[in-house]
Amino acid sequence: MNIESASFPATDLATAAELAAQLRVDSVRSSTSAGSGHPSSSMSAADLLAVLMSRHLRYDWDRPHNAANDHLIYSKGHASPLAYSVFKAAGVVSDEELLTGYRRFGERLQGHPTPVLPWVDVATGSLGQGLPDGVGVALAGKYLDKSPYRVWVLCGDSEFAEGSVWEALDKAAYYGLTNLITIVDVNRLGQRGETELAWDMDAYARRVEAFGAQAIVIDGHDLGQIDDAMVQARKAGEGKPVVILARTIKAKGFSKAADSPDWHGKPFPKDMADEAIAELGGERHLKIRGPLPEVVSTVRPAAAATDWDHVKYQVGDEVATRKAYGEALVAVGTRDARVVALDAEVGNSTHADLFAKAFPERFFEMFIAEQQLIAAATGLSVRGYKAFASTFAAFLTRAHDFIRMGAVSGVDLRLVGSHVGVEIGADGPSQMALEDIAMMRAVHGSTVLYPSDGTSTVALVDAMADRSGISYLRTTRGAYPVLYGAGELFPIGGCKVLRSSQDDQVTLVGAGVTLHAALEAADTLLQRGIRARVIDCYSVKPIDAGTLITAAEETSGRIVVAEDHHPEGGLGSAVTDALTGSGTRTLTIRRLAVTGMPGSGTGAELLAWAGIDAAHIADAAEALVREPVDRASNR
Repeated sequence: MNIESASFPATDLATAAELAAQLRVDSVRSSTSAGSGHPSSSMSAADLLAVLMSRHLRYDWDRPHNAANDHLIYSKGHASPLAYSVFKAAGVVSDEELLTGYRRFGERLQGHPTPVLPWVDVATGSLGQGLPDGVGVALAGKYLDKSPYRVWVLCGDSEFAEGSVWEALDKAAYYGLTNLITIVDVNRLGQRGETELAWDMDAYARRVEAFGAQAIVIDGHDLGQIDDAMVQARKAGEGKPVVILARTIKAKGFSKAADSPDWHGKPFPKDMADEAIAELGGERHLKIRGPLPEVVSTVRPAAAATDWDHVKYQVGDEVATRKAYGEALVAVGTRDARVVALDAEVGNSTHADLFAKAFPERFFEMFIAEQQLIAAATGLSVRGYKAFASTFAAFLTRAHDFIRMGAVSGVDLRLVGSHVGVEIGADGPSQMALEDIAMMRAVHGSTVLYPSDGTSTVALVDAMADRSGISYLRTTRGAYPVLYGAGELFPIGGCKVLRSSQDDQVTLVGAGVTLHAALEAADTLLQRGIRARVIDCYSVKPIDAGTLITAAEETSGRIVVAEDHHPEGGLGSAVTDALTGSGTRTLTIRRLAVTGMPGSGTGAELLAWAGIDAAHIADAAEALVREPVDRASNR
């Protein structure tokens, strides 16, 4: 049958029942048309979304960026047929687009939802991320926007095996996020069979409550129970984040596939799709919208002009770049009230604690939960805040999936990793970031910065505050001499030539601690009668290929790159990539990096062991200069 929107009022449960049937039918139609997708996982949650959309979600579909709108995050991103069917019911996606644009090349209805659609806050599909991102959005609503909007997150039961989900619930409880409502579609079946807890609703409830949330267990196909649970969740009577645990049936509404383990991630063939649609009562084309958001005025405090005097350093002063980061962060936070900071319980080492003391209302402690650290920063970015997230660089590797999904979401993240390389000394390899540059260079559209002194750190933090995309700042544990005077410019994509003459025979490239070693090596080489050009490659991505090519051409193609990082994907790789195909007739690149597994020791001992200290740089450069030109090659 073909039921028109005028047939039912917009707020009763009878309408919601018809809407649920429509969502199921359209999930089947769209996935069968595309030849791929997850209709069965969409059908299990259709009743939940029908009640939510028609009765509880306060959303202005014509103004998706209305600051008062509720937020709906599909953490269960593979249920994209359901998401897009909701958008059709809201009248923002046409039936034609649903049937011809889903999962097609060049179309916006992608296999998993992304913010190419204005009704989608964050990209999902990597399970266990939507709820952590929702925590960030809810933090913004409660503590910064001070707005009555709610954050609704639809989760699947499979992703409740992910540790990131429990990090999210823990932080939601810690921060009292009663504006965060999680709906879990417990349909029992994952990709290859039963989920860990199947339909053990009591076990789910115990776990949820153990993490400080309120659990409401319901039949996920009883519209009255769903509605009552959402009313209760909105009231948040226990003063805790609410998790609605809904027992559902996969492929609900189609008897041939219902509760079957054989239909995960498979569209129904045309004949079965026709059967399913008929069993569900035929096509419908309801246009339903729920309540509009409350009218609120969100006024953020005006920003003051930044006084940079307290973050100016004298040349020769010894300053750790991690400390300069903290001081610069306070400065940009003074200038711009949208700047917020997060840390993972190491703020007294990253020096994010300086921001926490200056602006406690804009600082969020994520404790030792690096995935939630990045997710919260992502959610805050969704709300328009400039989030800086810091921890030891080695531990950002735990959160790499969240970082790469941030790129898919198109959010702006400002990440800072301290305690990098063997330079940190006695703590040993578990604390040494030796892979972080490679990891961050590989992120789509990322910016990778590695300052060598306090002045450059301040300038780069200032630049990050206004930079879009995902940017990463690598800071050093130890204090090193300031090389640049106040006011020196450090454009992203540039580099600095600290030593240069017309008689240079070799180019030394460093960043961070190895730049200081390169400068010392240049002095040693001069005593040996060799002039060396020294380049501070503070912008690793984008890199200043032009300056590097010029240096190569003017120093007979001789380049020595030293980095406190593994050789794969780091500074040496970036320099080599920039010079490859440059047209330089003779090009010889010697790359000094950490090739072994370090242990404990002093920073000086470990830099020498790794072969990246001044003595090794000088020896490598001298060997390169003494080597006959006709024997030179890339290596």
